[in-house]
Amino acid sequence: MKRCLACNAHYATSMAKCPACGSGPALVNGFCSYAPELAHDGGGFKATSFALLARSEASSFWFQSRNKLLMWAIEKYGNDFRSFLEIGCGTGFVLSGVAKAFPDAHLRGSEIFAAGLEFAAARLPTVEFLQMDARNIPFVDEYDAIGAFDVIEHIEEDDQVLSQIHQALKPNGVMLLTVPQHAWLWSAVDDNSCHVRRYSAKQLHTAVTKAGFRIVRSTSFVSSLLPAMALSRALQNKKTRREDAAGELAIAPWLNAVFSSMLAVEVGLIRRGANLPVGGSRLVVAKK
Repeated sequence: MKRCLACNAHYATSMAKCPACGSGPALVNGFCSYAPELAHDGGGFKATSFALLARSEASSFWFQSRNKLLMWAIEKYGNDFRSFLEIGCGTGFVLSGVAKAFPDAHLRGSEIFAAGLEFAAARLPTVEFLQMDARNIPFVDEYDAIGAFDVIEHIEEDDQVLSQIHQALKPNGVMLLTVPQHAWLWSAVDDNSCHVRRYSAKQLHTAVTKAGFRIVRSTSFVSSLLPAMALSRALQNKKTRREDAAGELAIAPWLNAVFSSMLAVEVGLIRRGANLPVGGSRLVVAKK
């Protein structure tokens, strides 16, 4: 079901405009836009990074490993989902994995930046994409599953985003989140990536449960690389070096392969039920 952002009326998803007030989405770069004023300058991320991410994601140990973990988590906890929305879909790399793993699911991708949607639509021409602000989602009781992967750390009002996700999910729907973890890892990379925070487990769990969710799984990952991350961040801070959003991923191919193998072990442990206590990132699965 859709929620009119002008008058808050609820109406059928198939309808283009609100029957109560006649309001409907604008069109920005060919995409339905529910926050057109933010489509080119939404904040929280540098739109110039999308091109670099699109070139690096498919070969990066980080994106490959995260996708393997996410595809497993969606299958295990998604309750045979039929509909899925990814918030902050970026260039569509995660959504392309979902489309391949779950070809019968109805998928939507959303992004505040129209520039990101252009890359995503080129990658997945049959998927529906829309421009929106995650703090004001135009759906209610609509999706079986919603994912936000390394998104809410960019948004000051993360509590508002979580509440909006809760509203957009069907009863018993599942939310999947990944976020960067441990405030002591903060570095110039976080500054230049437009992060607002790095979460602690307690901080994230509190925010998720306050929004009305019940947590069913929470684990760190990128645990085996934590010493390397800490050293790298410390050196960056000492040199006051600034990185672009994907600069940390520009590593030698042999090292990329080593890191990929290390994270494959972690994914295997998590799939077997291990909840890793520390790590550069955290995965949380929660139900409405």
